[in-house]
Amino acid sequence: MTSDPTETARRELIPQMSAELRRRVHAGEQIWTSSQLTEEFDVIGFQTPFVVARRKADGTKGSLQFTHNPRYYFGWEATA
Repeated sequence: MTSDPTETARRELIPQMSAELRRRVHAGEQIWTSSQLTEEFDVIGFQTPFVVARRKADGTKGSLQFTHNPRYYFGWEATA
């Protein structure tokens, strides 16, 4: 089995994700449900709590964060 050097750091982020989601909702930032995400993005891959996706409108590749329950996606950041 392959060791993932980012696993511990990613797992430590999970409890913080709900608070981050609430902060972003309060700030009026875009939040996507699973169905909204698939309308707007093609998911390339994921490692909890991150998703790599390509925006369908223009082909821009980037990442989002997500919470498990409820499942919401947020924090779109395009990569260069």
